[in-house]
Amino acid sequence: MVSRHLLSQISFLNILRILLAITVLPVVAASVPPTQQQPATVQNVIYPAPESENDHRFDDLVEFLRVALDHTVPKYGPYKLMPSEFIMNESLYITEIKSNSGKINVMWSSTSPEKERELQAIRISLRKDLLGYRIALINVSKQAEIDNIKTLEDLKKLKIGQGRGWGDNQVYKANGITVNEHNYKDLFRLTAEKYVDLFPRGITEVFEEFELNHPEIPDLSVEKRLVIYYPWPYYFFTSRKDIALAQRIEKGLQMMIEDGSFDKLFYRFNSPAIFKANLKNRRVIQIKNPFLPKDVPIGSGSIQPLDLPGGGT
Repeated sequence: MVSRHLLSQISFLNILRILLAITVLPVVAASVPPTQQQPATVQNVIYPAPESENDHRFDDLVEFLRVALDHTVPKYGPYKLMPSEFIMNESLYITEIKSNSGKINVMWSSTSPEKERELQAIRISLRKDLLGYRIALINVSKQAEIDNIKTLEDLKKLKIGQGRGWGDNQVYKANGITVNEHNYKDLFRLTAEKYVDLFPRGITEVFEEFELNHPEIPDLSVEKRLVIYYPWPYYFFTSRKDIALAQRIEKGLQMMIEDGSFDKLFYRFNSPAIFKANLKNRRVIQIKNPFLPKDVPIGSGSIQPLDLPGGGT
């Protein structure tokens, strides 16, 4: 028969075990951090590296990308924005993004049916379709000759300088215009040395590039009285395998349009060039772009470049 003393010991031990369990449980529970305290995964966003230290053509687009990503941090989490490790032309960037290699996962470019089949286009027009208006760099002695260029047929008599793999090379060729393709950084010297007659640049590019290159290439000049126009909507593109990134960028850009920061950023980067372009005093030669997707929205920016204050007709 079990003694009362032994029963008392067993009861005491059971109570002690229970007390120890109650004491230990909160410590174990507290050692597991809540889910919301786990560090969020940082999304790497890799864009095309500039082709040289003086290449500022796309500073505004990098800023558009940064602000769009900032707007979406609450929903999508933190990000790290960085240039690609390697410098490539547009054709190679498309190949890398299409393969989802990880070397680059977002780019900016004009659109075409082929690009929109291979990549995911974010159909919000960057620079408000302004890139379709081209002002040329020339050799300073050629101004009088170019003053006589009035029509597309006249334009076909000249040689156009373009970068290797640029999307609009085919646009010029489709209009019967001779295109000489070279490395971007060499085109300024080749233009000044008359290897090409015109080096057409976007309104947002031409004046800054002239200022950067003129000190070392004094024969370089901005052409004064001609503008070439073709429809040239410009979008961000991602891999079709990375729809989440495309959705994030699109959402961020839409938020920017809604809160006014899209327009604010556009004018901060582009207003000086728009006024310098003096479009109302330039004759326009319009050429066709036969490479646009059939359903692409033309004039999707909230303004048309030729209607800009100080630059309209």
